This record gives sequence, C-alpha cells and structure tokens, in this order.
Amino acid sequence: MKRTAKRALVALTTGAVGAAIVAVLPLPQASAAAVGSATGYASSNGGTTGGNGGSTVRATTGTQIHQALCSRASSSTPITIEVSGTINHGNTTKVSGSSCNTAADKIELKEISNVTIIGVGSGAVFDQLGIHIRDSSNIIIQNVTVRNVKKSGSPTSNGGDAIGMESTVRNVWVDHVTLEASGGESEGYDGLFDMKDNTQYVTLSYSILRNSGRGGLIGSSESDTSNGFVTFHHNYYSNIDSRTPLLRGGIAHIYNNYYYSLNESGINSRAGARAKVENNYFQNSKDVLGTFYTDAAGTWQTAGNILDNVTWSATSSDHKPAGPSMASTTTVSVPYSYRLDGASCTPDVVRSTAGANTGIRTSTGSCSTTGPSPTTPAPTTPGPTTPAPTTPPPTQPSGTNLSLSGGADGSSKASGTSYGNVKDGSLSTYWSPSGTTGSISIKWSAATTVGRINIREVSSAVTAYRVINADTGAVLKTGSGAGVISFTPTSLKKVTFEITGASSAPRIAEFETYAS
Repeated sequence: MKRTAKRALVALTTGAVGAAIVAVLPLPQASAAAVGSATGYASSNGGTTGGNGGSTVRATTGTQIHQALCSRASSSTPITIEVSGTINHGNTTKVSGSSCNTAADKIELKEISNVTIIGVGSGAVFDQLGIHIRDSSNIIIQNVTVRNVKKSGSPTSNGGDAIGMESTVRNVWVDHVTLEASGGESEGYDGLFDMKDNTQYVTLSYSILRNSGRGGLIGSSESDTSNGFVTFHHNYYSNIDSRTPLLRGGIAHIYNNYYYSLNESGINSRAGARAKVENNYFQNSKDVLGTFYTDAAGTWQTAGNILDNVTWSATSSDHKPAGPSMASTTTVSVPYSYRLDGASCTPDVVRSTAGANTGIRTSTGSCSTTGPSPTTPAPTTPGPTTPAPTTPPPTQPSGTNLSLSGGADGSSKASGTSYGNVKDGSLSTYWSPSGTTGSISIKWSAATTVGRINIREVSSAVTAYRVINADTGAVLKTGSGAGVISFTPTSLKKVTFEITGASSAPRIAEFETYAS
C-alpha cells in the first residue's frame, strides 16, 4: 500500500456531534486504499474502487466514522476510513452534514458513494452494531469483524443484519471480514449478509460467516427479484442453520467456498434464481443445495463440488433438495475471469485466507496462497525469537491429561511450529496459527468425554475464543483469555479451541483436556 509520494493523514477525534476536530499527522505515504482489487461481479458494471484516490482518515469510534463521511466536500468525494478498536453503541452517534445521512444505532452508509472502510492495526470490531448500506454505490468493506447484531432484545441495530444492503445499491465489495452471531432468530439475530430492494454487483470474498440461524439472502420476498449479480468465493460458512445464501431471483456465482455444519439447509435457489455452484466443499451438512420452504423453484448449474458427510431430505412440494446427484438444471455464464481452486484443497485454502486479521491473503488459483502479512504491527522493541514460557498457574485441573493419548490438527500453523507441540507435555514447544486467529484441535479414534481444557500460552495473547465440539459444530464455551476452561462434559472424538481474537500472534504451548 506504500507509495513514493508524501502526504498528510487526517485523524478525526470526537468532538461535538456534527463537528469534527481535525488533527493533521505527517505520514510518509500516499492515500491508503483497499488491499487488492475487487473480484467477481463487483468488478463488473464499471468496477468497485471504493475510496481509492481520495483522502485517508483514521477512526476509533463510530462517531468518527460518521464524521469522516460528513466532512467530505460532497457525498461522492472519495475517502478511505481506516478503523481500529471496538465500534459500539456507546461510541456511535448521529452526525449531520450535507455529504452524509447517518444514524446513531448503526454505521450508516446512506445516499453516498466512493467509500472504503478497512480495519487496521490490531483489528476493528463492530460489536452489536451493524453496517447499513442504502441508496449507495462503489463501497468497499475490508478486514473488519461484525458480531452479535440484534433485531430484538437490547441493543438492536440494522434490523439484526451484520451487513445489510437495500434500495438501489450498486458495486459493493466485502472482503476478508468476519461476520458472526451467537444464535438464531429466537435469540434476537437475523442475517449476516443481506441484500434486497434492487441491490446488484456485489462480491463477498475470503470471509467467515458463523454461528447464526441465517447466513444471508438476496431478495426479501418472492416478489423482490430485482437483486442479483452477486459472487461468493473463498468464504467459510460454519454452524449456520440456513441461507448460505437464500436467492430470490437474479444470478449468483458461488465457488471455492468451504461449508461446515449447515444444520438445516444451504444454498436455497428460489423464485427463478440461477446459481452457478462450482468447486465448493460441503462437510457435515444437510440439504446443501436446492429449493426449500417454497414451491417457487429456482435453478442451478453445478460442477466440481465435493460432498463430505452430507445428508439429504425427502422431496416434497415445498422442499426440493438437489441431492444426492446435484445435477444441473440450468446454465449460467459470468462476464469476468476468475481463478478456480480444486474443491479438494478448498478447505485448506479457505482456512488460511478467510476472515479479518488473517493478513488479507488470497488464493493463487492453484491451491496455494499469497498476500501481505497480517495487519497486526510487529513489536517496536525486538525480543527473543522464542519467548520463555510463562509460569504455569498455581491451580491445574486434576486427573489425566487426555491429550497425551490423542492426535492434533488445526486450521493453519506458522513456520517452525507444529500441531503436535500442544500435546507433547512440554512448555518449551508451541503451535501458532499463520495469523492472529486460527484453531487447534485434539482428536481421538474413539469417543472421549471432555469437560475441561487447559490452554497454556507461552505468553498471554488470546483475547477471545470458542471451544467447539468438532463432531457436531456445537459451541461448548465462549470467553476471553485462555487458561482453564470448563463446560458441560461432552462425549466427542474431536474438540477444537478456536482463537477469534488476539492481541498478538498466539503461541499455545499445551492444549490439555480432562474429563471434568
């Protein structure tokens, strides 16, 4: 992203609502831009460039994001907003101006164009606060996490959508983001990635969507068929009940995605929709493609997909699974070139590239990856190559460490580290993910009851985690930090410790497991 030219970086700080206090900080580079370029349908219709060519501002609150939009010369003046820290209801207010139309309960990109929002530094998290795009065009959102946005309960935001688009939206590229909830509609959540009322030319790439009843939709009803031209590629869908996505009319291109634990249904093509579905990997899932919950059928073209432990329901008048053969029922041509990985390597490629704070790495199209390093800056003071292990906590779980008799695998591993290091009984060896987030698992050949784990770090870095029953995808525990973690004893063959947030590159010396 560096350039030879020099210019100032404008940093916005919170002032009175509707006014921005501007401090000019010297920065030896030109205006920042999104990493890479838009792919898929977002590259069509004139392309999606976001705020490229405009000024760059920094924001650590939602109010500052709104101030940046409202301080532009016009609603179409290009701007890149570099975001870090946690954005929530407490630091997001409505800001007024001639170049904006904002609201206090969401990040509002309304009646504007030519904007990039990109997470930098140690990461940007939109906590219980959705991003709403309405009557807008040429928008890029990259390297951010949006979590636990609710449509009921408290607080509510954006109709319960993590990212929602509606009412004449054109050319949006959402890339390397993590979108997650903590349940379904009964728990107050809606969709993670929704498009309706004439939204077109959108790409969702290299992103994680997880732990939600609904992945996302294109079209709000069977009559809302003005949406389409959407590409989904190299995304990781995990523990989603349905809508991965739901298509009502229009065309979607869905390739090289990794689907794990789709609990009720997956890609739902309805109301005349046409989906090109190729080289995806579906695992431990049900009814991954078809027309579901309606008699208004859609169609699909399939090729190269892998089904790993996928089950299919019986056909009925309003439930028409595509399996087990997944035969094509239409043909779909796309107007752009793209790099297609083999389905068999898609899980590995996606695990090493998808989500926020993973380095904005991408696929080469030949089952390998390339790209810049993670955005978390390196320490300013050099330290030892391998930090000394921390002193173990004084109280350790009692009983047998079951990990010693099991195996280990994970989502990725940094150079010089090994999965097996977490179960060798030594605090002088460790595993690290290739970025600041990732997962490590302990597995056995037979079902084993586990009710407590002990994550022993070389140095404290983990800030957020999930413990997952990898047999079913069920989340056994979420929390912050590491150490001893207890949950309801569960019989399983594989338990996963997933790091969803970290202050620096995590180093896990031991992943101990105990019956209770």
